Amino acid sequence: MLKRFFIICSGADTDILENCSIGEQNKYAGIGATVFFTAVMAFIAASYALYKVFDNLYTAILFGLIWGLLIFNLDRYIVSTIKKTGHVIDELIQASPRIMLAIIIAVVISKPLELKIFEKEINQVLLEQKNELTLANKNQIAEQFTPDIEGLNNDIIAFQQQIDTKEAEVNQLYDTYIAEAEGTAGTKLLGKGPVYKEKREKHDALLAELQQLKAENKAKIAIHETQIAQLKGDYETQIVNTQPIINNFDGLMARINALGKLPWLPSFFIFLLFLAIETSPIFAKLLSPKGAYDFKLDDQETAVKTNVLQNKNQQEALLKTDYAINDRIYADIENESELYTYKRKKARELMQLQADAFYEKQKKVL
Repeated sequence: MLKRFFIICSGADTDILENCSIGEQNKYAGIGATVFFTAVMAFIAASYALYKVFDNLYTAILFGLIWGLLIFNLDRYIVSTIKKTGHVIDELIQASPRIMLAIIIAVVISKPLELKIFEKEINQVLLEQKNELTLANKNQIAEQFTPDIEGLNNDIIAFQQQIDTKEAEVNQLYDTYIAEAEGTAGTKLLGKGPVYKEKREKHDALLAELQQLKAENKAKIAIHETQIAQLKGDYETQIVNTQPIINNFDGLMARINALGKLPWLPSFFIFLLFLAIETSPIFAKLLSPKGAYDFKLDDQETAVKTNVLQNKNQQEALLKTDYAINDRIYADIENESELYTYKRKKARELMQLQADAFYEKQKKVL
């Protein structure tokens, strides 16, 4: 039962193969088993790859099964259409498109399994890339908020400098009128004279301006600090909102790119392994000698071809004969006077009818 199933997988004609030797049947059973297990590997690889894409087990299995059946059908078609001719060059030319297709299928099958085999190493590469993306994301977001924050900080510094400058002027006037009262500077007269009062009034006026400036600038500073806090909060919020995108940076394409950053030699040998598996049915059939099955199949196809050619030649000869007979018949009829008289009479009647119709039409017009 299993042997018959593998023979069906090989695409061989079971009716012809039943009349061949056991060895011939085993050869095609082996080819069919290779085709079947290649499709199984394609199903596993496609299911894993699609699971990474859709993150749904049932969807991955469904589409993986469809892909496996597609590969099975292609491989079965490839093997069944290779005909043994006995000439190596002709067989290689005949099989070259199939070999190219097998290489493409091997690449498609091997890549998802490479992702699974080197999963830990790929995760390490992805972790490094995620860290780089996180830093780059923070820098890019910071570029959006830093100019505004720096501008607000510069305004705060300017407001504080205004207060410091005004406070320094007030302190200077304070020292001036105190020195005047003590007689250590100015008029050098001890006591609170007119000059002292003038300087004290100037100091008091500037002190009032200082207090007003402090109140105004502190209010402005408070507003700016609130804006800075809001910008920093927006910055943190945007980082939190964009971080999940970076954390989910482990899709199929990201993993394939990460695989490309690993040493190429192990991946290349895995590809060669699947290429050998995929092309083994083709080369098995190319390298095997022309057996009883090939001779019987060739005999059957030749018989069908011969029958079709005979039918075609017979139809062509029949058509040619029919043309010759028709030519002779019309040649004999051409010289009969009775047929000439009959056709002359009918043509005369037709022309009379046309003349009457033209006359009636012209009469109506007039």
